[in-house]
Amino acid sequence: MSPIGDFLPTSCQTPPVLTNVAVIVYDGVAPFELGVVCEAFGLDRTDDGIPRLDFAVCADEPGAIETTQGFSINVSDGLDRVADADLVAVPAVPRSFEAPEPVVAALRAAHDRGARILSVCSGAFVLGQAGLLDGRRCTTHWKYTHELARRFPEATVVPEVLYVDAGSVVTSAGTAAGIDACLHIWRQEHGAAAAAQIARRMVVPPQRDGGQAQFISRPVPDLAGETFGPLQQWIVEHLHEDLDVDTLARQAVMSPRTFARRFKDEVGATPHAWVTRQRVLRAEQLLERTDRSVDWIASEVGFGNAATLRHHFGRVRGLSPQAYRRRFACRDETCTDEAAS
Repeated sequence: MSPIGDFLPTSCQTPPVLTNVAVIVYDGVAPFELGVVCEAFGLDRTDDGIPRLDFAVCADEPGAIETTQGFSINVSDGLDRVADADLVAVPAVPRSFEAPEPVVAALRAAHDRGARILSVCSGAFVLGQAGLLDGRRCTTHWKYTHELARRFPEATVVPEVLYVDAGSVVTSAGTAAGIDACLHIWRQEHGAAAAAQIARRMVVPPQRDGGQAQFISRPVPDLAGETFGPLQQWIVEHLHEDLDVDTLARQAVMSPRTFARRFKDEVGATPHAWVTRQRVLRAEQLLERTDRSVDWIASEVGFGNAATLRHHFGRVRGLSPQAYRRRFACRDETCTDEAAS
């Protein structure tokens, strides 16, 4: 697994920009996970400068669809709508449910023609039924990863991460981790600024990467009031400096060994992975909103040189800094050069 997330770019080519999303539901759909996908992709945010997507909820048999919470939703679109989608999403359903054969066929057909497939929580079991997890890394809620691996032995199940991007198939962990996966797709398709704006509207953190743990092993630190929040803010303000474990441990007033262990327990990622992720995120912002050289940006965010930036950027984003800039550079007159002062 990548040290800063579970992302496996399948090509150096830039994928088509996301414009059309279809969500497949059937009896037994979980309303929260369905709501996550609807919130992430279905709302009109053009007033915030976010492109509006063609969005639909679809069913094999349109009409009343029963949810796991005892109420039903009315769905007007059939599975023919899936044929136009760039992204096809499957929310959580009870693991014991067998997906209707038309749903399985629609997922296979969408994947075969090049659409991206997203599952939220136990929706991964539906992807498994369709054979879309075979030979791929994937995940689901941490309580169900062993069952997913047992039922679909050709899949490589990654436990405890928030989401896994295997290129054409993205699987997320339980409940709110679906938000992280959706923001990850927005970031890939429309850039860091768009993903951050959507995260602000959803009132969620925009920067949790896929390799972060689903849960932390010590939610309540040993020492009352201890937190790495101030240190994380200090890191973001000093990305250009040498931020090895010894330096961070001194800043936190701990021994390096104690610091590394407690940081991982509280944050859910190693210090190196977290710092690297912040540097990549800052590089994204500078590539989008400034015309500074890649060498300058590499130095500004703490990578030192363009080669190191290209290495880490490629592992996280699946494309080079130059390709990212060509795709996501802000050309709006309201954009400002953040580095200028």
